[in-house]
Amino acid sequence: MTPEAAVAAAPAERGPDALDRFGGRLADAINPLVVKELRQHLRTRTFWVFFSLMLLACLGISLVAFVTVDETERAGMVTFFAFYVALSGVQHFVIPYTAYRSMAREQEDETWVLLSLTGLGPRRILAGKLTSFVLQGLLYASAAAPFLLFSYYLNGIDLVTIAVAISLGAGFQVFLVSVSVSVATLAETRLLRSLLHFVVLGALGLGVTTGVSLTIALSDELHRRATDAAFWLAAGSALFALVSTALLLFEAAAARLSMPTEPYARGPRVLFVLQALGGVAAFIIGWALDGDADILSGAAVALACYVAFVGLFIASDRDSMAKNHWAKASRFSLLAPGALRGFVLVLLTLLVGTAALVGCFGLSGSGKEGALNLILAAPAYVTLYLSASLVLARWIPHPPWQTPAMVRLVALGLFTVGSGVPPLVGAVVSDGDDRTLNLLNPIVGLVNVARDGEAALLQVALVWSVTALVAAVAFVTLARKDVRWA
Repeated sequence: MTPEAAVAAAPAERGPDALDRFGGRLADAINPLVVKELRQHLRTRTFWVFFSLMLLACLGISLVAFVTVDETERAGMVTFFAFYVALSGVQHFVIPYTAYRSMAREQEDETWVLLSLTGLGPRRILAGKLTSFVLQGLLYASAAAPFLLFSYYLNGIDLVTIAVAISLGAGFQVFLVSVSVSVATLAETRLLRSLLHFVVLGALGLGVTTGVSLTIALSDELHRRATDAAFWLAAGSALFALVSTALLLFEAAAARLSMPTEPYARGPRVLFVLQALGGVAAFIIGWALDGDADILSGAAVALACYVAFVGLFIASDRDSMAKNHWAKASRFSLLAPGALRGFVLVLLTLLVGTAALVGCFGLSGSGKEGALNLILAAPAYVTLYLSASLVLARWIPHPPWQTPAMVRLVALGLFTVGSGVPPLVGAVVSDGDDRTLNLLNPIVGLVNVARDGEAALLQVALVWSVTALVAAVAFVTLARKDVRWA
């Protein structure tokens, strides 16, 4: 070969090598585990069997629809439902169950330690697994998309309905995959893995039924009336709830598998704040569209329930191990690990959401005093029982009572006693919903303040007084523990 020919041929020889190197760097930058998981699962018999079955089912439905298209006016709607059932069976059952088995197998075969030695860390490993299964669902949806679009040409359904159903179905798949992967991280023993296996099967079966039923109801509702701002708000809120909950569960699972010296608390706490305040924002937009003050009181109750459940996991963190993170973050950073920081973050989130709701109620000029009482009282009850649980769990001298699991158990016990005992005593002494006996009852007390209107303002003030005292004691107790461990 002459020198000129060698020079001319050199770029063609280096081109594929450069492209391969670029692809390798891109794969490493995204997550190398995604490529590994995708290649592994796309070569399995399970993937090709269910992929073929879904395509055969869609083909059979298409032939039946083509033959019977003139026999019904809603052929497009019925055909879309049939296509969606075939896709939902794979997206909402097969893929999440495969994700659960993949994660559980890492612990059964004791290969999780080998993955940890790669230096990726629990968060990137779980992100790789979650992303790979979401991409598999996207592949299934891409194969079924032409069939779903075919139902539009049969009349009886519009493109808006198809787009909304597919979007919510994709969000529901992300949620189920995240739930499956998160549950698999709980399986530490063989007995627990066997139990969780049946729990996941039952939950996914219920998830498929729920997803298909809601899609049918949604499509039928869209067919009967045009979309408006309220509908798009509801659809967007549902999609936000599914995706944000999936991310919250993912971050919680990653924190569970992280070392105590790692910044495991940052992800769950950020998602907690975003989801809580995002939900409040959705309620406020709904109130702005409708103008009913009861929406604001409903938002306060929903925020209180959310904080009571999710916020308990945030505030019941370990004491405090924060000294290991002061070099990386400020000592007063609320995203650093530690029960004190988690407790303060939960209270600030609750107070910011409540302040926004109170401000909107003032702008509404509504005379519904019961709604205002609910907005003010709901966060007081949550703060009271959360603070009391943290204080009681740390005053008991036995060490196991200071673990996160035992703190949550104490909270459950206090809520049960506080909501169940006063009505029983009242039924014996005077009345089951007696105002004095049920002053600190989180259920009957809320009902009373909503029903009594202006007369209940004193009750709300008393509840807040007790709550402020208990919250101050909880803050001092956690601060002492924080200094002792630091």
